[in-house]
Amino acid sequence: MLTGIWLFVGLIIAIVVMILMISKLKIHPFIAIMAVSIVLALFSLPIANVPGTIAAGFGGIMSGIGIVIILGALIGFIVEKTGAALTIADTVVKVVGKKHPEMAMMIMGWIVSIPVFCDSGFIILDPIRKSMSKMTKKSSVAMAVALSLGLYASHVFIPPTPGPIAAANSVGLGTSLLLVMGVGALVSVFALIPSYFFALYIGKKVKVEADTDDDVNPNAAAEAFAKLRASYGKLPNAWLSFAPIIVPILAMAMGTIAKVLAWTSLPFWGFIGHPIIALSLGVIFGVVLLYTTNKIKDFNFLTNENLKIVGPILFITAAGGVLGKVIADAGVVAFVSGNADALKVLGILFPFIVAAILKIAQGSSTVAIVTTAAMMGTYADPASVMQALGFVTPFSAALVVMAIGAGAMTVSHANDSYFWVVTNMSGMTPDQGYKTQTLGTLISGISSIIGILLLSVLFL
Repeated sequence: MLTGIWLFVGLIIAIVVMILMISKLKIHPFIAIMAVSIVLALFSLPIANVPGTIAAGFGGIMSGIGIVIILGALIGFIVEKTGAALTIADTVVKVVGKKHPEMAMMIMGWIVSIPVFCDSGFIILDPIRKSMSKMTKKSSVAMAVALSLGLYASHVFIPPTPGPIAAANSVGLGTSLLLVMGVGALVSVFALIPSYFFALYIGKKVKVEADTDDDVNPNAAAEAFAKLRASYGKLPNAWLSFAPIIVPILAMAMGTIAKVLAWTSLPFWGFIGHPIIALSLGVIFGVVLLYTTNKIKDFNFLTNENLKIVGPILFITAAGGVLGKVIADAGVVAFVSGNADALKVLGILFPFIVAAILKIAQGSSTVAIVTTAAMMGTYADPASVMQALGFVTPFSAALVVMAIGAGAMTVSHANDSYFWVVTNMSGMTPDQGYKTQTLGTLISGISSIIGILLLSVLFL
C-alpha cells in the first residue's frame, strides 16, 4: 500500500488523471471521480476496507446534502419558469435607475443567480440587457460583462446554488447555510466592485455589432422585451417573486438566533431554521408563485425537469464525497499534518489554487468546487485536511468555502459552457470573449481571494 510521500504523489497523479479524463477524454465527471477514487483506494487501503469506504463516502454526502440541493434547485427552476426572475430584474432597475444600467445589470444578475444557475440566468436576463442597451445608448459589451460577472459571483459563493451548498456540507457547515450565505454576500462585494469598473472599461475597448449599428430602432428592442414578458403569461408581483428566496433566508436567520439565544422553550424556530425545512418553505412559496401565475398545472413537469438537471450534480457531489473519504481513510491527512508548516504558508490560498487548477483544466465550476471541498474534509474532523491546515472554526470553514468558490471562477474560457453562453448571446467573437469574459472572471477571482485573505488576517 502507498504511504507517506508516495501516497501524496499517488493523490496528485489521481487528480491529474481525473482532469485528463474529464477535459480531454470527455468522460462524465461522475465516472472520472469515482474511477480515480476506487483506484486510489485499492492502492492505499486494505482491500477489505475499500467497499465500506466507498459506500460511506457516497452515502454520507447524499444523506447530508441531497435533499437540500434538490429543494434549492427546484426553487431556482420555479423562479425561472414563472417569470419571477423578470419581475426581480424590473424591481432592481426601478431601484437602481436607468442612469446606471451596468450597475443594474450586475445587481439583478447577482440576485437572480442566488437560486438560478448562472447560464440560465444570463439567458433569462439577456433580453433586458439588450433592451436597456438600446434605450440608454450604453455599451452592450459593458452591460453583458456586468451581467455575467454579477451572475457568476452568487453562483460560486452563495447557497442555494448547488456548488456552494455541496462545499458547505463537505467542510461541516451543512446546517449552517446562513453563515455561508452571509460570508458569501460579503465576499461577493470584493468580486463585484472591481468587476463593475472592469465592465465599464472593457465596454469602451470592445465593440460588437449592437454597439455600432445606428439603424437599430430602440423601440424594436423594447418591443422584443415586451414579447418576452408576454410569453410568460401572467407575471407575479415583486413580493411573491422575492419570497422563495427571502423566506428561507429569514427562516434560517430565526433558527440561528434561536440557537444563539438558547430558546430551548421555542423549538419551533430551530425546526424551521434547519436548511431542509427552510428551503421547503421556499418551495411552498414557489408553489404559490405557480398558482398565482396560472402555472400550477405545470408543477409535476417542472419537478421532473428539475430532477433531470440536478441529478448529475447530485451524483458528482456524491462522487466527490467518495474521493474525500478515501483521502481521509488512506492517511493523506497524516502526511499533510506532518508537513503542515510548509503547507500553512499557503493558508487560505491552498484551496483556492486547487480549485483554480481544476476549473481551468476541466471547465465546470461546480465540479471544481465539489472536488476541492471533498478533499478538504470537515473542520471538526481531526483526520481532515482542514484541521491539518488550521481551519478549525465555523468561520474559517466558511472562508475555505469562499476560497474554493473564488478558485472555481478563475477563469472561464473555451472549455466552460458559460463562456459560450455569454459570448454567443452578446454577439462577441471567441477572441472578444477572452478579452471580456475570461479576463473578467480572472479579475473577479483574484479580487475575491484578496478580500478573503484580508478577512482571514483580520478574523482568524
